[in-house]
Amino acid sequence: MRHFDLSPLYRSTVGFDRLFSLLDQASASEAAPTYPPYNIERTDENAYRITIAVAGFGETDLSIESKENTLTVRGEKQANDNGQTREVLHQGIAARAFERRFQLADYVQVTGASLENGLLHIDLVREIPEAKKPRQIAIGSNQAKVLEAKVETAKAA
Repeated sequence: MRHFDLSPLYRSTVGFDRLFSLLDQASASEAAPTYPPYNIERTDENAYRITIAVAGFGETDLSIESKENTLTVRGEKQANDNGQTREVLHQGIAARAFERRFQLADYVQVTGASLENGLLHIDLVREIPEAKKPRQIAIGSNQAKVLEAKVETAKAA
């Protein structure tokens, strides 16, 4: 039985804390799905990429759905439409149906997806609203209140 310690990943990522917790829980159980294999990488301070190995699947065989904080990737191989019957002597490329779910952190949005060389790339970005971003507060200065009031009246106009 393999056990991966994901605690170093908590220190170096932003936005996937819950995802790593779920991965840690999933790796503890033996019934955790392993197909298809995937990578999660951090491409920028607030940008991420999930890469899933989907050899044998085309764009029409895959669907990606983002709902609330859950990203769902489904793959189902479509039947061969040309009517030819083929005899497979060895099938090493698994083309079985799958469904992968990823829990996304708050404010993480899917920005795009691409399929190239049998790899499905899903790009994510964490966009924190202005109201939730930290801001500098001047200490003991009445000017800060006046400046803020001017900004509010300018926005209202």
